Amino acid sequence: MSSFVGIDIGATALEVVIRKNDKNGAVKSYQQTPKDHEKLAAQLLKLDPACVVMEATGIYYLNLAVVLFNSGLKVSVINPNSFNHFAKLTLTHSKTDGIDAALLAEYAQRMTPRLWTAPDPKLLSLRDIGRQINRLVGRRTEAKNNLHALQAKDSTYQPLIDDELEGIEYLEFRIERMRNMALEIIANNEKLKQKLENLTAAVGIGTNSAIMIICELELLPEHLKSSQVSRFAGLDVRLTQSGTSINKPGRLSKAGNSYLRTALFMPALSAATHDANVRAFYQSLIQRGKKKMQALCAVMRKMLTGIWACLKLNTPFDSSKLFSEEHKKACA
Repeated sequence: MSSFVGIDIGATALEVVIRKNDKNGAVKSYQQTPKDHEKLAAQLLKLDPACVVMEATGIYYLNLAVVLFNSGLKVSVINPNSFNHFAKLTLTHSKTDGIDAALLAEYAQRMTPRLWTAPDPKLLSLRDIGRQINRLVGRRTEAKNNLHALQAKDSTYQPLIDDELEGIEYLEFRIERMRNMALEIIANNEKLKQKLENLTAAVGIGTNSAIMIICELELLPEHLKSSQVSRFAGLDVRLTQSGTSINKPGRLSKAGNSYLRTALFMPALSAATHDANVRAFYQSLIQRGKKKMQALCAVMRKMLTGIWACLKLNTPFDSSKLFSEEHKKACA
């Protein structure tokens, strides 16, 4: 009889349950350390389970998943929303780490989830760098807003302004340093180098934005459809049409990758201003009564569709193939 393993991931500890003959074993705890990851992998290899299941919880699952995969175990990393639905179906009312681990083991047995493949280590490094650029750009924007507020008052103590300027300068230095690290990785990979050129062919997508977009999308399976990629980014529209909420307007799910949404925002805003095709699409939505942010999110979703096609087909981004000429006519 096959065995199945469920692992509940925490920031500092792991709870592991092994399921055999339709029964769950006792909960075993391990620390979130490389030593315990290797220890767990060695113990599970002796068991040779049919599947080891864990949730894609923040950043904490990845190191363990890579260790288990590299040791030869069959690993499945599932969406937390999928697991939550499963837990509701089993009518489980209590929630502890041990209970979650047991449910994950049962999920592995009953749902036969798709197996996970560890990404290339260099791609993982590129993703980490891209996310750091994302965070630093956000801090720089916040610092610039603070500087604007300080400079708006005549009574502001000048050293405060100087300190904010110094902070912005250092953030820009760090962003440039991260950018150069990413470009070095990309320069040593012809496929990534070509993909960077294809994306920066788009109006509005600069080098930093392209790096942040590539580092998130490059880790996705190539078989995904554009609608699935939009869902991954949290740019899919969630409708509520039941009971008293039947007329509630659709909203972005925002349940996906926030780093990717952030990376797409400024390129979409720039393209809606400077690219004739994108601008026509954006303005046509405004004319139809959409709010500016709704129209901009639609541009982000549309651009993501084009970006995904560029990465899969290895072709430069061309907005004329993505946005209809009818939008230009409507806005003429």
